[in-house]
Amino acid sequence: MPSSPIRRSTKPRATSVKKGLPDAPHDPAARHSPKKPYSAPVEQTEAEIKVDTDASQKLQKMLASAGMGSRRDMESRIEAGLVTVNGEKASLGMRVGATDKVMLEGRHVKLNFEVELPRILIYHKREGEIVSRDDPKARTTVFDALPRVRNGKWIAIGRLDFNTEGLLIFTTSGELANRLMHPSFEVEREYSVRIMGELSQEQMRSMTAGIMLDDGKAYFERIAEMGGEGSNRWYQVIIKEGRNREVRRMFEAMGMMVSRLIRVRFGMVNLPPRIKRGQMLELESVQVASILKWVDLPVPAQLPQNRPQDRKR
Repeated sequence: MPSSPIRRSTKPRATSVKKGLPDAPHDPAARHSPKKPYSAPVEQTEAEIKVDTDASQKLQKMLASAGMGSRRDMESRIEAGLVTVNGEKASLGMRVGATDKVMLEGRHVKLNFEVELPRILIYHKREGEIVSRDDPKARTTVFDALPRVRNGKWIAIGRLDFNTEGLLIFTTSGELANRLMHPSFEVEREYSVRIMGELSQEQMRSMTAGIMLDDGKAYFERIAEMGGEGSNRWYQVIIKEGRNREVRRMFEAMGMMVSRLIRVRFGMVNLPPRIKRGQMLELESVQVASILKWVDLPVPAQLPQNRPQDRKR
């Protein structure tokens, strides 16, 4: 039986992020204190289901939930005057209800105030693909092969650069994308890294204690040797940020060039070995529900049974 892409993982939690203190004392031991692992529920009772009973919701949240983009993207479009509510330009933070007519760039957006189960798809990105819908160079994009979505679009959860391969997660829920990507939730990203050469124990300790990059201090939650042949050595690293080329830059700071970089996990979602480069897998409803509960988002009382991935084989 094929292994599930869903695994036990430390549950994310929003933390207060203090800015402007890059040189604050750093305590690696505090980051590695034991936390209660998350166990996916077998079944849910009504008491376990989190339901938002407020009749109105924030506009940017509802647009993101409708699959129009991430919450941050929706906030930018509202500020740019591209969203109207009942014919009037919307303002950031305003609330809407079921009777309000919302338009985005002149297109009517159907907002659903009922809890719905989004779709989640995992994709094994190949080197040489970009994580963008628009590219002036007309290079291959990861969105080219994705299935069509009615009344919404696929939102990429995190990015991988042009020369990096591995796990990409797509969802139709902007709210879920925000929970998994926002720095305050500190969701783990795990990578397999191949370099030319070998790190010393002192270098590995430096990379978990923190090293200064041009955009601030960075560190790995964990780094472990994974073997290798000849001059090529493999390492497993875990990081909780999504800064541009951060893993590569940390190895470069140690004088090591990365020859291959593969993301193998994002939060509680694994890249299953059976999903080869360029292949994708849509998650089953129970797996999607587990992820929603993991990030403290509401789950429908009744899960859909008519999705192709839920049919018994």
